[in-house]
Amino acid sequence: MSNSYSLMVHGGAGALQHIKREGNEAEFERSICGILEQGRKILEQEGTALDAVEYCAALLEDDPLYNAGRGSVLNEYGEVEMDAALMNGVDLSAGAVASIKGIKNPISLARQVIEHSEHVMLAGHGAMKFAEFHNIKFWPEHYFITDARVRQLKEAQKLGRMVLDHEDTEEPQEKFGTIGVVARDLEGNLAAGTSTGGIVNKRWGRVGDTPVIGAGVFADNTTCAVSATGYGEQFLRTVLAKTIADLIDFQGLNAHDAAAAGIGYLVSKVNGLGGVIVIDRQGRCAARHSTSGMIYGWIEQSGETFHKLASPA
Repeated sequence: MSNSYSLMVHGGAGALQHIKREGNEAEFERSICGILEQGRKILEQEGTALDAVEYCAALLEDDPLYNAGRGSVLNEYGEVEMDAALMNGVDLSAGAVASIKGIKNPISLARQVIEHSEHVMLAGHGAMKFAEFHNIKFWPEHYFITDARVRQLKEAQKLGRMVLDHEDTEEPQEKFGTIGVVARDLEGNLAAGTSTGGIVNKRWGRVGDTPVIGAGVFADNTTCAVSATGYGEQFLRTVLAKTIADLIDFQGLNAHDAAAAGIGYLVSKVNGLGGVIVIDRQGRCAARHSTSGMIYGWIEQSGETFHKLASPA
C-alpha cells in the first residue's frame, strides 16, 4: 500500500475574462475545492481511484457552471448531447458513451459499460437502450438546459458556425468546457475520467475526443492518469492522452515534464487549443494548457487542497 493519495479535477480550458469581470472567482473556487474535499474523503478511507474519479466527475456534471451533464452546451437543434469516458489504470478496463441524451451522469453510465458490457464504447440510441436495460433514470430535457446555454447557442447561430465553449469568439464565452478527474489511491492505482456536452451548435453527429480512449482520457498504473479538455479534433489527431503516457513510459519523464511536452506537441503539430491534468505513478500532479486559461485544482500526495484559474503556463 502507498502512503499517500493524489487527486486532480478540471473544469475546462479557455478564456477566463468573464469570470474575473463578473467577480465569479469565488463560485468556481467553492465548487472545485468542495469537490476535491469530497474526493479526499473517499481516498482517505481507502476507496479506489476509480470510485473517486466517478464520484467527483458526477459532482462536476451536476454543477451548471460546467459544460457536462447539467449545463451542457446545446447542439444545432437546441438539444443537450453528451459524451463521457472512464478508465481504470489497474487493468486498462475502460467504458465510454457518446451522443447520449437525458442521462444525468454520463460518467456513471460509462462505469456501467466497464462493469456490464464486453464493449468499450456505446453510442447514441444503443447507449441509451443499454442505460434503459440497466434501469438508469432518464431526466427531462429542462433539467439540463440553462438560460446561459440558450443565449450562447443563439450567438453561435448568428455567427453561422460551431464554436468552442472554451475560448473567445467575438465576445467572451460565458462558461467553460469538458470536465475531468484523475486520481491515485492508497494502493497506488490510477484512474481517469472525462465528460462533456461537446461544442456549441455542433452538427453532423460530431463526437470529439472525450469518449475516445487515448485521446481525451487515459490511465495506466505503469505511467499516469490523464484527462484532457479543449478542441477535440486536435486531441484526436494527436492521441494526446496516450502521447503523454508514452512520454513517461519511453522517456522517463515525470508528470510536470510530460504534461509540458504533451501540450508542446499539441501546439507544434496542430496548433492545438486545450489543456491536460496528469497524475503520474508516484502521485505527482501537473497541469498544462495552451488556451488563455484553465480551471483546475489538486491534492498532491495527501497534501493541502489547491485551486487555480490559470493563465497560460
